[in-house]
Parts: sequence; structure tokens; C-alpha cells
Amino acid sequence: MQPIRKLAATLESLAGPEHYLFMLSDMKAVLPGLSDTAFRGVVRRAEKQGVLMRICRGLYLYPKVEYPRGLVLYHTAARLRADCFNYLSLESVLSDAGIISQLLMTWITVMTSGRSNIIDCGAFGKIEFVHTEKKTADLLPYLTYDTRIHLWRASIPLAIRDMKRTRRPTDLIDWEAVHEVV
Repeated sequence: MQPIRKLAATLESLAGPEHYLFMLSDMKAVLPGLSDTAFRGVVRRAEKQGVLMRICRGLYLYPKVEYPRGLVLYHTAARLRADCFNYLSLESVLSDAGIISQLLMTWITVMTSGRSNIIDCGAFGKIEFVHTEKKTADLLPYLTYDTRIHLWRASIPLAIRDMKRTRRPTDLIDWEAVHEVV
């Protein structure tokens, strides 16, 4: 079987609404006999033919299955930093709670034990990873796991503390709304 057909058939059998993002390493396992150059060529052809959609460097979406379009950024963040401790915080949490006036549709902010970075995910938006030295055990009382987005989510007080700790502007925070919610 041709490599691109084998890749497409394997992705078709594996993909679903909860598993639609694939790392290059996932796909390389399907085609282990190919050199790195040949493998990259197969991935490029698969992208041109619509078998894959590039999200960002090293991560691809299989578009032939129904996937939660509004959650791609969150799932991408979880997948990219699966080896780190991550939680949604800062402006993303405060915006979701209606505590800041900006509605962030194509930008999410994630605190991470990994390095700080902004990942451009094309039409889906951007993910801002902000490094934290805080230990998981110290933060657990202020976190809830959101199964829908596949990430931990900060409480409002923690998101505000994170804003202050990272020296982000707090002038958009509606402090009356904070007191109503907290």
C-alpha cells in the first residue's frame, strides 16, 4: 500500500471527535520504514490533498471526522504540553467568567511548568504559555479539571493572583464582578 494511503487509512481508523489531533511522532509510527525526508514528503502531500490540516509545528488535525471546532486551541495546548503541568488561567479564565471586558475567542492563556511561548495555530488562533514555578500540590485546591477542554482551570482568585504575579495589566478587571462571583 502506498504510504499516503496507509497513513490516511490508519488515521481514518483512529480518529474520532475526541481524538483528531496527531503529532508527527504518532504518524511516523504508522510509516516506520520511511526516511525522515520521505516521511516529511508524505505529510506535505497529505496536507495538500486535505488528508491533514496543519495546526502548528509538529501537530496536525484529521479534518474528515467531526471535531469540536471551538475547542481546538484548548486541545492543542493540552496535546503540545502533555509532558508539563498546565492550567488555563489569566485572561482566559477571567474572560470566561465575565470579569474582564475583553472576550478572547482566538487567544488562550495557559500557565505551564514548561517554558513560556506563544504558539500560532493559524486560523484557530494563538496559545500563550506562561511559565510558572508554582508546585502542583500548592495549586490543586484552586484548580478544577475541565474534561471538555482537557485542561485544568484556575479559580478566579488564582487567575487574579497569576495576573499580578506575571505583572499583567489588571485595569480591565471589573472588581465589582469579582466580589459578586467570589
